[in-house]
Amino acid sequence: MVDRVYKRDLHALRKILERLRLDFSKVNSSTNWTKLRIEPLLKHARSLEQRMRSDEFSREFSRLRKGVVQFHSDLVYLRTNVKALEEILRSETKVRVR
Repeated sequence: MVDRVYKRDLHALRKILERLRLDFSKVNSSTNWTKLRIEPLLKHARSLEQRMRSDEFSREFSRLRKGVVQFHSDLVYLRTNVKALEEILRSETKVRVR
């Protein structure tokens, strides 16, 4: 169960980050959020997805269930950053509309 939820949520968060990268490219901001946060987060998410699909770990999930806390912390970290980036994008978009 952990592996399916983890893989699904990780994939969904990566897709959201890719959308945010595109959305931030359309906003004229004094901070380059794509380079500062989005690219590093995307790199992290892609790396985790790649490792989960690798032969090295594909058969390990029965033993990795003890690591639920670590899997959960990955998702919390990414969700928190995505939420903050979405809020920043909303505020940057509001400034642009004025």
